[in-house]
Order: sequence, then C-alpha cells, then structure tokens
Amino acid sequence: MKVSVVVCTYPTDRYEYFHECVESVLDQTYEDLEVVLVIDGNEEVHEWTVDDFGDVENVRIHCNEENHGISYSRTKGAELAEGEIVAMIDDDATAEPDWIETLVETYETTDALAVGGDVRPDWQVEKPDFFPDEFYWLVGCVEPGFAEDGEEVRNTYGSNISYRRDVFLNVGGYDPNTGRKGDKHLQAHEAPAGIRMLEEYGKGMVFVEDAVVHHKLFDYRGDYRWLVSRSFWQGYSKRVMDLLYPNAPDDKSAYLKQLLTHFVPKRVAELARSPSIPRVKQLVTIFVFTAVVGLGYLYAMVTPDVVEKANA
Repeated sequence: MKVSVVVCTYPTDRYEYFHECVESVLDQTYEDLEVVLVIDGNEEVHEWTVDDFGDVENVRIHCNEENHGISYSRTKGAELAEGEIVAMIDDDATAEPDWIETLVETYETTDALAVGGDVRPDWQVEKPDFFPDEFYWLVGCVEPGFAEDGEEVRNTYGSNISYRRDVFLNVGGYDPNTGRKGDKHLQAHEAPAGIRMLEEYGKGMVFVEDAVVHHKLFDYRGDYRWLVSRSFWQGYSKRVMDLLYPNAPDDKSAYLKQLLTHFVPKRVAELARSPSIPRVKQLVTIFVFTAVVGLGYLYAMVTPDVVEKANA
C-alpha cells in the first residue's frame, strides 16, 4: 500500500530541524512512499523547501496562501496526498528508518483504521531535574503507562500518527480551530478526530511501540512557567472537549486515576528508600501540574460561551 507522509512547517528559525525531519522521512526503509510538504503561508520557507526538495522524486510541496495553523495544514496535506495511508510527523522530530514499515505492518496484518507509535523525547538541553516522566504528554511525548503494544486507544500523539486516508477525510480531518496557530489555546487536535472516528466506525487507533519517532525538546519546553501555562490550557481544552463530545472516552481522567493510585505511591516509596532533591522536586511538580490542569478545567467551566470562544 502506498503511504503519504505529511510534514507541515511555518517558522524560518526552525527550518534546519524541518530539513532534518524531511531527510529522516526520505530515508525510510519502506519504498512505496510519497512525502507531502505543507508550508503554512511562509514564502521564504517555501522557496528554501523548493530549492532543497523540489527535484526529489515523490516529494510534493504546497504553500498555503496565508498562515492557517497546523490542523488546517495537515488536513490539506491529506487532501493532496495520493497514498492509501496518510502519516504525520512534527517538523521538529525525526523518524527511525523503519517507522513507516512498522506502521504498515499493522495495517497489513489487522483491520486497523489508524495506527500511531512511540514518541520519545530528544532533549536539546539537559533535562530539568524537576520534570517527571509521567508528564511527558505535556510536551508531546509518550508517558509511562500510556498504552500496551497493540492496544487500541482514542489517539496517539501528533508527531507519530497515521490513518487510512479515506477514513481521516470522511470524519472531517482535523478541526482548524484546534492545534497550534498563533496564541490560540485549544489544544489536542488529534482528540476530536479520534472521537469522530470512534463514533463513525466504532474503532480507535492502534498503538505500536516499535514505530518510533524522536521529538526534539528545546529549552522553553523545560521552562517551569511554560509548563505550568501549558498544564492550565490542557485543562481548559479538556473541558471544551467534554462539552463538544460528552459521550467520548475520558482518557485523561483514566490517566489521572492511574497517576494518583499507581505512579505517585510508587514515587513516594522510592523517595522513602532513597531520598534525593530531584525526586522531591518531581513529586511536588506532579501535584503542581495536576492542580493547574484542574484550575484550567474549572476556568473553562465558569467561562461564558467557552466553546464559541474556543472556536472564534
């Protein structure tokens, strides 16, 4: 089956990482592959991309007329794609050479409608000693306890995700009101698509741990204030999703239960056996981030017309 990999980008200052990402996709072991590059309204980046990849076989380049955001761009890429499968990776990530081959194996051996894989952190600075692995989901990486290999989930993370193209487009692709665009706060554009797929087809996405992507984590993703802010808007976004899709599986609440009943007691026990400052910091951070997520949820609860504002 033919696979189309969609890579979207916008900023000029991340072009070198985008270039590295595209090279990792072109180096895949899977042969029946096309690469769809969507430049989100940046003519300078578009010119650089054409210079570097315009003559490469099976590479298609599109530039939006203006900046529309990641959700619009990824859906546009899927519309332009010719593959039976459309896979997506962030522009600041790199894929293992067998990434697509591993995803395709699941499609060929199961009736999966969508398949996603492991997103591993690639810190570009030293990992902060306060950062708990349980909150890797805040920075788009797979956290401990996310899922078992082969387990069906609502969705995986956006830097390592794929769909049967007709299914993705049939459920409307990604909502352009979600995802990264300027200072918009509604996050997790993968979740609504996963929810609509569950409603339409009764099936979720298969998680495959051997399909691996490495996601670069820059210095700002280790900044405590940035992480606190992101926690707040994750809570806000969850409330909006609950209002939009009240009957959808509640993955985050299930993870919160796992966090408080399994991971926190485990950390407390480890701290008692072998006390250290980083372990104390990480335990405190778990409670801080969790509380701030709750504050974001409550803020959305008391915000009038929260859904209309999120979609404005």
